[in-house]
Amino acid sequence: MASVEQVWRYPVKSMGGERVASAAIDDRGLLGDRRFAVVDDEGRLASGKTSRRFRRRDAVFGFVARVERERVVVEDAADVAGSWDAGDPALDGHLSKVMGAAVRVLAEAQTPHFDQEAVSIIGTATLAWCTREFGIDADARRLRPNLVVTTDAPFEEETWVGRDLAVGSATLHVVERVPRCRMVDVEQVGVPAEGDWLKPLAARREGCVAVYASVARAGEVHVGDEVHVGDAIRVGEAR
Repeated sequence: MASVEQVWRYPVKSMGGERVASAAIDDRGLLGDRRFAVVDDEGRLASGKTSRRFRRRDAVFGFVARVERERVVVEDAADVAGSWDAGDPALDGHLSKVMGAAVRVLAEAQTPHFDQEAVSIIGTATLAWCTREFGIDADARRLRPNLVVTTDAPFEEETWVGRDLAVGSATLHVVERVPRCRMVDVEQVGVPAEGDWLKPLAARREGCVAVYASVARAGEVHVGDEVHVGDAIRVGEAR
């Protein structure tokens, strides 16, 4: 039986997040997760890659965000005195200086802050396998998962694609594997760059690790909750 070992949320997309004991889950995902993002004048979100929605700005990985009551507090890991509330013009000015471009921290609006689905999940056996096979420090924080679950077999979570997971009082529907980008090899707050993860993933796992899930039923999840895996759902079948 799998169980929840860690719960993570990331109040500002691409910044370091916070490990919490529990979290509410609504239709959008963990409450407060990726609520804000660093946005430039073209409307692109700071990320580790460049695409139609994202702009590569590695400086964003030097910041960490957490929730304090109704506030989202952002800290610069390179500046012990650097702490601001999301929405503070002083934070926008500091980020613009560090990133060399005019940016602001904005709440989600028309452009979704998630890459794909609302919740990402990784198994402990998968992380251990990557550490052993690739000779790296497979720290889950490089993958920005929401849930780290205890598993017995590497990539066990991939067998859950198409199935519902009962986790705490919530139900998640596992949709697909997660394709990774260069972000897994970039230095981040608390996780120094160490080894090469992306290249061996591409060669042996089609560049994928972890799974995405959508929210089938809102609820709450806590560290220690069991993860109950349901039967596969056929295409077009109601859950």
